[in-house]
Amino acid sequence: MKSKHYIIPIFVPHAGCPHDCVFCNQREITGVQEGMTSNKAERIIQEYLSTISQERSKVEIAFYGGSFTGLDINRQTELLRVAYKYCKKGLVDNLRLSTRPDYIDQEILDNLAKYNVEVIELGVQSLVERVLKAAKRGHTADDVIKATKLIKESNFKLGIQLMPGLPQADQKSMLYSAQQTVKLAPDLVRIYPTLVIKDTYLAKLYSQDKFVPISIDEAVNICKEELSLFKKNNIPVIRIGLQPSDGVNKESVIAGPFHPAFRQLVESRLVLDKIKQFLNEQIKQINQNNLILRINPRFNSTVRGQKNSNLKEFKNRYGLKVQIELDEKLKVGEIIINGKKLRI
Repeated sequence: MKSKHYIIPIFVPHAGCPHDCVFCNQREITGVQEGMTSNKAERIIQEYLSTISQERSKVEIAFYGGSFTGLDINRQTELLRVAYKYCKKGLVDNLRLSTRPDYIDQEILDNLAKYNVEVIELGVQSLVERVLKAAKRGHTADDVIKATKLIKESNFKLGIQLMPGLPQADQKSMLYSAQQTVKLAPDLVRIYPTLVIKDTYLAKLYSQDKFVPISIDEAVNICKEELSLFKKNNIPVIRIGLQPSDGVNKESVIAGPFHPAFRQLVESRLVLDKIKQFLNEQIKQINQNNLILRINPRFNSTVRGQKNSNLKEFKNRYGLKVQIELDEKLKVGEIIINGKKLRI
């Protein structure tokens, strides 16, 4: 039985961040209204640890929301010490945090290293200057490059968060940001298509018809291209789209590509494209118009698509009758198509 990886989330909404980016309302996104104290952090850690099985591979404490390294250094250290105490007890393996690119310097990194911080995720959002300016990020693409260099040179794992669909972004600039991200060689990536959250500047622009969010279909397509790019470069994409579990719900979201199974939509579209490419090249070799797809059971719903949309596409476009065969020996992401292996 595979052991689990647990993350204990400690949200510090808007703490350490004087900026008001157009898309941001951390209190709505995290569901946390009050500031984080060391006592509160301690209670959260203890509550989570009491529910974690002894049969586990890794436990991390994660400081999310706001910009952790923008906090006063004494406040950072106060919270880090609370979490690090559980590392020393052997109950937690390491810490991770999210922050802004312009709140990274060597002094900050040296302090984080003392408390077993392993992963630093940067809210990059875009690497196009006009998009950063329109989003009121308050930093430049050059700030991102400098921060990532410092983080990697200091032997932290680097995470990068991207936000397709920001104001002034288009298909070309969104893909450019993903391509530039590959050059920065992060250890992991998150992709969060831009949502219009209530009580944000973006909500005001939307109400004035000055901003139109990308549709779910557009978001799925661009995220599919970015996911494919990161897969080709062996960069794990650990999250695509904000989920209800992140504290985001329909009441918080005014507009934008919000879907509770957004990642599956993206992965299903990628599967569809890969199989269509294969069929376009191999269609003459498929006998009796019968398409046999052998897959891992855990890959079944992704291959089928929402409401069997992928299977319907194969039938309508190619006139093929699709047969699914389940095989536990195959890895998730592998497909045997009429005897030939395809890796998604």
